[in-house]
Amino acid sequence: MIRTLAVAALLAFAAPAFAQTENRLTLTFETGAETGAVLVALYDTEAAYEGGAPTRAARVDVAAGQREAVFDLPAGAYGMKAVHDLNGNGKMDVNPFGMPTEPYAFSNNAVGNMGPAKWDRARFEVSGATAQTIRIR
Repeated sequence: MIRTLAVAALLAFAAPAFAQTENRLTLTFETGAETGAVLVALYDTEAAYEGGAPTRAARVDVAAGQREAVFDLPAGAYGMKAVHDLNGNGKMDVNPFGMPTEPYAFSNNAVGNMGPAKWDRARFEVSGATAQTIRIR
């Protein structure tokens, strides 16, 4: 009887944890090269996306065969920027005019016009299990 109550009590406390919906974002990257790493920055507001600090960041080691970045997040709107750091120096390389010389991408595979894709094109909702496949170009 005591053992049955202990199991029932354990299940009562564990049940709410299992009942909660997990908001997991999985980003899968398709790259043209098998070297370096994809540097991922995730933003939860337009202001941050346009020039602030990311909410979350990740490094996907392409050279080691990794292709995914996984984030557990609160439900809401997000935007993502990524660069394929081919030479492993930890940053996006640019030419003397400030133009990127390494491949990059945005959530929704959004494309910018004379600059990065805007928030309204890159913005997406995370609610429950959410996944995107991003083509780095």
